[in-house]
Amino acid sequence: MSAPGLFAPLVLPSGEVLRNRVVKAAMEEQLGAAGLLPDARLHRLYRRWSAGGAGLLLTGNVMVDGRAATSPAGVALEAGSPLGPFARWAEAARAGGARAWMQLNHPGRQVRADQRGIVLGPSAVAVDAPGFAAPQAMDAHDIGRLVARFAHTAALACEAGFTGVQVHAAHGYLIGQFLSPLANRRDDAYGRGPEGRARLLLEILDAVRARLPRGASLGVKLNTADFQRGGFGPDDAERVVRLLGEHGVDLLELSGGSAVRPAMHGARLPASTRAREAFFLDLAPRLAAAASMPTMLTGGIRARPVAEGVLARGLDAVGVGTALALVPDLPERWRRDPSFAPAPPACGEESPERLAAGTQATVRWLLRRWARPEPGTPRVPPPGRAIAVDRARRTRLLPRYHAYLASRRGEPRV
Repeated sequence: MSAPGLFAPLVLPSGEVLRNRVVKAAMEEQLGAAGLLPDARLHRLYRRWSAGGAGLLLTGNVMVDGRAATSPAGVALEAGSPLGPFARWAEAARAGGARAWMQLNHPGRQVRADQRGIVLGPSAVAVDAPGFAAPQAMDAHDIGRLVARFAHTAALACEAGFTGVQVHAAHGYLIGQFLSPLANRRDDAYGRGPEGRARLLLEILDAVRARLPRGASLGVKLNTADFQRGGFGPDDAERVVRLLGEHGVDLLELSGGSAVRPAMHGARLPASTRAREAFFLDLAPRLAAAASMPTMLTGGIRARPVAEGVLARGLDAVGVGTALALVPDLPERWRRDPSFAPAPPACGEESPERLAAGTQATVRWLLRRWARPEPGTPRVPPPGRAIAVDRARRTRLLPRYHAYLASRRGEPRV
């Protein structure tokens, strides 16, 4: 049987219909306003993407606890958050005909030391990289409260107008830490073996599904591998994928990497793989075959023939990130000109760390400009300048975040 066309609709198990199979993958915009709220910048950016033709827009990761954030310029949605800014965000994302899901996340131990806040992990095992804070091991009470937080944020997201949510279990964040034998040294029901390490994810999915309204969709983002010796690998991923079938998942996104091995940005991958695009295509078909729900692959896709090749390998959709930061109307460009492909940003080859930092900083540079009322056509900056501006901006925003943390002092740690 031939693969579906890139612009064919995709009907999810929830009944939600995506107008095509191009998904705007989550990118960490770092455009949160004071109080970790979305403002007009995110509204304008997502309105632009919706008009650009993607079938589904996944937001950048939204924290389920603002005291545990991936960035001082992030966004959080929790009890007490005003829903108005989120409702305007959802409306903007849907304005052009796209469906819109909020990605839910908790960073766990992947928090920079100078940021402060709540730093937790499955075990008291720090990230094997400089600059990260040491985590506290979570106890059973912490885990129960965390599950409740994910479920409550999911309910609020749909109340605000998002058509679904995606639980982030990849890229070395907290749920991914529970899945990893390197980070999870627990000797209780949430550790010991693959099924125990997956328990937190499955409990979160069940709790979220119970709070979602009828017709809302539930997605999961999962690593194909974390590319660390002794870590979460393809065999582990396949076990988790098979478990997901019993927990109401409507769409499974496959990616890879973490802060230590940022393969999602092309770092530590062979040059031939980066040139080929679809970074994780070698591993994804095996996982798609094990899945009982539709699957999508994200990582380095810029060209329509590559996207169509992903579908031909048995996946149901393609996730596009960096290329949509370069060209927000890329799906419409592909529809008009199948040969169109934006050039990747030249982000330096001096080291994997430089490549990852340059890619992330360049993407955020572009997103800030596309979020302006009259953006024109932003130029791609030299990687060194993008990194310098990104770091200076973070330094400038840290005091605002520290003040936010101080305003919440005395609350339970989860």
